[in-house]
Amino acid sequence: MDHPKRLLLGRALRSDALRETLLRKRIALPVFASDPLSSVAYAPGEVLLILSIAGLAAYHNSVWITLAVVVLMVTVVASYRQTVHAYPNGGGAYAVVSSTFGRRAGLTVGSALLVDYVLTVAVSVSAGVDNLGSAVSVVEQNEIMCAVVIIVALALLNLRGAKESGTLFAIPTYAFVVGVLGTVVWGGLKALEGKEMRAPSADFHIIPEETNLTGFATAFLLLRAFSSGCAALTGVEAISNGVPAFREPKGRNAAGTLAIMGTLASIMFLGIMALALHTHVRVAEDPARDLVINGEPAGSGFHQDPVIAQVGEAVFGGGSFAFYCLAAATALILFLAANTAYNGFPVLGSILAQDRFLPRQLHTRGDRLAFSNGIALLTVLAGLLVIAFRANVNQLIQLYIVGVFVSFTFSQSGMVRHWNRLLADEDDPRARHRMHRARALNGFGAVLCAAVLAIVLLTKFTHGAWVSIVGMALFYTVMTGIRRHYDRVAEELALDVPEEELDVRPSQVHAVVLVSQIHKPTMRALSYAKLLRSDSLVAVTIAVDPDDTGQLKSEWRRRHIDVPLKVLDAPYREITHPVVGFVKELRRAHPRDVVSVIIPEYVVGHWYEALLHNQSALRLKARLLLTPGVTVTSVPWQLVSAAAARKRAKRRHERHPPGSIRRGTRHRARQP
Repeated sequence: MDHPKRLLLGRALRSDALRETLLRKRIALPVFASDPLSSVAYAPGEVLLILSIAGLAAYHNSVWITLAVVVLMVTVVASYRQTVHAYPNGGGAYAVVSSTFGRRAGLTVGSALLVDYVLTVAVSVSAGVDNLGSAVSVVEQNEIMCAVVIIVALALLNLRGAKESGTLFAIPTYAFVVGVLGTVVWGGLKALEGKEMRAPSADFHIIPEETNLTGFATAFLLLRAFSSGCAALTGVEAISNGVPAFREPKGRNAAGTLAIMGTLASIMFLGIMALALHTHVRVAEDPARDLVINGEPAGSGFHQDPVIAQVGEAVFGGGSFAFYCLAAATALILFLAANTAYNGFPVLGSILAQDRFLPRQLHTRGDRLAFSNGIALLTVLAGLLVIAFRANVNQLIQLYIVGVFVSFTFSQSGMVRHWNRLLADEDDPRARHRMHRARALNGFGAVLCAAVLAIVLLTKFTHGAWVSIVGMALFYTVMTGIRRHYDRVAEELALDVPEEELDVRPSQVHAVVLVSQIHKPTMRALSYAKLLRSDSLVAVTIAVDPDDTGQLKSEWRRRHIDVPLKVLDAPYREITHPVVGFVKELRRAHPRDVVSVIIPEYVVGHWYEALLHNQSALRLKARLLLTPGVTVTSVPWQLVSAAAARKRAKRRHERHPPGSIRRGTRHRARQP
């Protein structure tokens, strides 16, 4: 089993190799920023899709909506640059809010971010499948299966480690950035030259769902379109959560990566929206019914391509090499946008686990120094979400961005309180000036994000945002329960008496050896029990079959075994209940004593042999471990197959030390 794992994930890394896995900015950008960069592929379409409810006349409002989204992007990026400098140990919004507003507020933000990361994977992969399906019919017919397969593939890549996965993801991420910027530049030059560029849907008209919108309804529609365009900001916070993954100086490198990401995302979003309007892109929620040409609806056979695909076709021409390069890069970046969540969710999960809000297993790193358990949990949750919503981007997108704007609002408000605390103890005028400026920026960001959050909740609640709120409440409840459990366990295990009064020694130890027949494992278990020098020792057998029990008693006497044998009745031919009952009786008779149950077990060399042995012992141990004052000890007896397996493992270890990978028929050991 170890060789397939090594082939998939690579050689194991030593703990002291963690420094080597830290990221440079050029690798950190595709690792942490692929989500906000990829939003260019679907955020413009979401804006136009909502505006299409009012018909083509509403499209001119997309200019102001685009500018508002860009202003918000710049504000949030600038605010988070302050956060990474102030909290270089990572944790982002969770760390900020927990330290400034307390545990409950921090847990609320943590819940919101976890939900948002799960949705990031589901939306990004579903959008990528949707884009790829426009060119590959097999993908279009099997969208759910393809989405799940891609999620699993992304998980395997991330299990190899952030540095290695970042190197793999760098090429498609930078290819997409170059492709979009190239499209914007080439389209802009053609527009300046007066060359005609028309999208494939340019000749269609849109039948508005509402023809007579009141002023309030129009304002609500514009706010809803703006909230959909805010999907471009998802993933911005991932860098602040993952600051520990950067090379030194961590804060400066993370802040620089944030600035690069914000600049690229803003330019790309502005450029694609401008070209979409110039090339007369048309989109509708139900294109078969709402898109009309020559007085006839488009019909059920019409496939509505994403906005970026229509812009690419208008700029480069359908079927051109540049168009296919842009389409391929778009599909890849949408798939890889989930990588932002795969680097944010496990890190945040590790921090929450360290604070005892999530299982402690999420805090530990795997063979490749990645948070493997967090990656696995994210994969399962995202896969279930994709299956539940049938990989439908339009439905999933409605659940989006609620969580991220909850974290934005709390984070920026927390930063305002952070600066207030520092200002109270700072006397240097220059430092105070910098703090006042930073506080003003974070305060503006908090107000703006709170307004956007209100808009998102108002416009998207009935369209699916309530599901995100339910998810946040569920995460909050589960994490609160986990913390309560860990606190209760810690309280039970705490030393609540003075050290000099503490006596952990029981009055006596009563050893019980389970016996089924007289053979080598039984004799070894009896010998081990004698070595313990317990205050009392008894062998126990269960009378499942009277003949077998009689033979055992006879042989016991014949061999003069100097340990008393007690036979327990088993009228229902089940061994667990009689043994547990006997142990409990022993405990009741000696409440201050410890009962040590010793079980002889076979050790086999093959998994299929394990199915034939020790199943009853496993069930019995599981029951006994729940009994207070009882210890359970297994005394192993290795069969020949186990010895052979040990020798094979030893030879494999000599040929392949930990961390090496088998290549072909030759073996080469590499130092981890």
